[in-house]
Amino acid sequence: MLLETCPLLFDTPFRDRYDYNEEVGQFCNGNEAGTRSSGPPFLGKALIQWPALEEQSRTMWRGLVNKVNRLLHALAGPWLQPKLPSGLSRPTPSLPSHYQPLERVLLTDEVGRTLFEEYAEHRKSSRGDEETGWMLLGLREAREAVVLATLPAGAQRDAGVAHVQFNSNGQAMGSRIVRQMDRRLNILGVVHTHPGSLRHPSDGDFQGDSEWVQRLRGGEGIFGIGTADGHGSPQALVADHPRPHVQALGELCLSWYSLRKGDRRYRPLPVELTLGPDLARPLHLVWPTIEAYADQLDRLYCQQARITFDVIQGPHGPALSVTIQLAEPGGAIRIVLEKKEVHYYLVRGDDVIHVDPHEQQVDRGVYLLLAELAGQC
Repeated sequence: MLLETCPLLFDTPFRDRYDYNEEVGQFCNGNEAGTRSSGPPFLGKALIQWPALEEQSRTMWRGLVNKVNRLLHALAGPWLQPKLPSGLSRPTPSLPSHYQPLERVLLTDEVGRTLFEEYAEHRKSSRGDEETGWMLLGLREAREAVVLATLPAGAQRDAGVAHVQFNSNGQAMGSRIVRQMDRRLNILGVVHTHPGSLRHPSDGDFQGDSEWVQRLRGGEGIFGIGTADGHGSPQALVADHPRPHVQALGELCLSWYSLRKGDRRYRPLPVELTLGPDLARPLHLVWPTIEAYADQLDRLYCQQARITFDVIQGPHGPALSVTIQLAEPGGAIRIVLEKKEVHYYLVRGDDVIHVDPHEQQVDRGVYLLLAELAGQC
């Protein structure tokens, strides 16, 4: 899994504030100071009517899944993907094998907009006093990193005034979805906020980051720190670049650092902007849905080779669409997830039929439909 080795907890040993510098054993003013401190609904006749499964029928369920797997392998077409052993991921295109220390981080303009806009929205929310953050995905080149996607910490994050723990299940599923667009995308680093004025990663951050960067490409990670201690107007319309590694928009600041394997402290990393998308921004519209169904969707992703994800307009707003191609030409099962609602459709060419396996657990519902289809062959 892409996120298995990610340290999703960022904090300081001094959970009540960020004004303590462990290195010199005294309180500081919190500035960087150079020292390391702390689709529309479709109508149609239901194809299947299944009774709800009872919890005590788990043994029967496992037998049904095994039977379905055997039948599907016999239907022709290698569309069922064998599950990979733990720790392995699907093959990706080859990337440069020789990495130099990073000289800069390059953000697309949409990634920069996402970080500043969502940071401002977070501060206005009921959880605005807590830390928050984003995972950064993109391309690692020989001397620079290009950030092309952001994955939010999630509504189910564990956070307080001095720590944030990302929802790893949601981010793992989000990374799988966004990497449909470009298999070269990899984790580059993280951004997280400090409610105080410390524009530098804390000692608690260093403890986890120094272990994590060893597993990244080039043995180096990118770390952004967000603070709200800028001197600009909160109504500012244009971002400023007061220092090579600092971006500012109104009172919000993002300070960028790198940490390489074996380093004893973070190094300020120059940041620049270029035109480009945030490939994951559409997922932010349905992020609570991704979090709610992450485990079920991840199982389907590992078991089905021809599975795709899209963000569509549902009856009540943005929804997540999951499509599993069948062996027959033009055939597919489509699941539309909108908040707590799950809708199943059978696609046969231009015909889309609403079906109801009476199952809210997505992966079970899919296999119930597949079992019925296999029995019709």
